[in-house]
Amino acid sequence: MSSFRRGLVLGLLVAAAPGLRAVESRTVPWKDGVLHLLEAGPGDAPVVLLLHGARFEAETWRELGTLDVLAEAGYRALALDLPGFGASDPFPVTDAFLAGVLAQLELDRVTLVAPSMSGEVAFPLVLDHPERVAGLVAVAPVAIPTHRERLGEIRVPVLAIWGEEDTIVSPELGRQLVAAVSGAEWLSLEGAGHPCYLDRSEEFHRALLDFLARVASPVPPG
Repeated sequence: MSSFRRGLVLGLLVAAAPGLRAVESRTVPWKDGVLHLLEAGPGDAPVVLLLHGARFEAETWRELGTLDVLAEAGYRALALDLPGFGASDPFPVTDAFLAGVLAQLELDRVTLVAPSMSGEVAFPLVLDHPERVAGLVAVAPVAIPTHRERLGEIRVPVLAIWGEEDTIVSPELGRQLVAAVSGAEWLSLEGAGHPCYLDRSEEFHRALLDFLARVASPVPPG
């Protein structure tokens, strides 16, 4: 089944399932403007915060079916448009950005999915506020060299996912991350490039759900 058809079918299942809701678009105040996000799943479920790379936005996770996959599995999925992307206004981004977003959204603890560019905001949260992070799914994130000296300080569960053919962020950096973080897991997706979740979406979703089952307890459907 194609990713599009799979997303459509899952979307229908989510919409029909008791206690779940279809993907919703919302904004939250931020400085003198707004941040935009998409949301799906039970409101009282463990939160998965989906970030994005420089060529993508929150809508990517809807199109891929990830929001529906997570909602159907019993998670509250939030896909954030980073400042200046999608429907979010442009703002300067500091190391405190994601901690501020969690406070604004009144979220105590999240599992982060951080592809590519979003590593720049994900690593500061993981390193400086580990109590707010249930786990990190590092999808070929940038900023590993920036934080190389502190990688050994990471104490949250980490799943590093790389496309085998990634020419943007070398898989070697991913292996360095896994070697530095106690208990970190490694997954290489055969034949996939930098946005490996697009090339091998079904494998990506399976790995994501397996990881979440170990670090966060979903809300049973119904």
